Amino acid sequence: MSGLQAQKNIYESRKFDELTSNHKVLAILPFNTKLKLADKLDKSELKQLAESEGYAVQNALETYFSRRKKRKKFNVEFQNIEDTNALLAKNNIDYSNIDIYTTKELSEILGVDGIINGTLDINILLSKGVPTDFSILDYFSETNYGRIGIKISDGSTGKLLWKFDQEINKKTGKDTEDIIDRMMKKASRKFPYDKEKRKNRKN
Repeated sequence: MSGLQAQKNIYESRKFDELTSNHKVLAILPFNTKLKLADKLDKSELKQLAESEGYAVQNALETYFSRRKKRKKFNVEFQNIEDTNALLAKNNIDYSNIDIYTTKELSEILGVDGIINGTLDINILLSKGVPTDFSILDYFSETNYGRIGIKISDGSTGKLLWKFDQEINKKTGKDTEDIIDRMMKKASRKFPYDKEKRKNRKN
């Protein structure tokens, strides 16, 4: 992929260091969620559930970064998601219309240097937990519950800086927080804001 370095399902812009040299604060947004549930629900209920799942991922990412900030020594701060959502609300931005705003516009409104957001395409409510029962067929094929993608974009240019995506199945995690925790641990060696990682890269 032009302008990107690929490592399995992790991508990092070749211009990452250049674009993020002055980054101090990132905002985590609720994830754009597409639900394909087996249960037949009306549009309003499906929309409400999708929104709930999107905010659950936002919360899980904040929890992950908060737990690991001291140990990992990230060279950026993460805006409190309550502040993020309050600032969005003050500007009449919510889950239903956030996708019509550009990264540059959202970064300016939130007063941050970059945006963390992504997509969730699932056929199960992750926040309610992933089924843990295994049948004999599960040993021969993995049950696919969908896919999650996390990306970081530069606030001033809107350019994609980093992206990680993976399939969700019974081995991925038991619920939203567990899935995000495992997913980010897997990506931690390639997480670009890790202070030690960037130090080693420059040496």
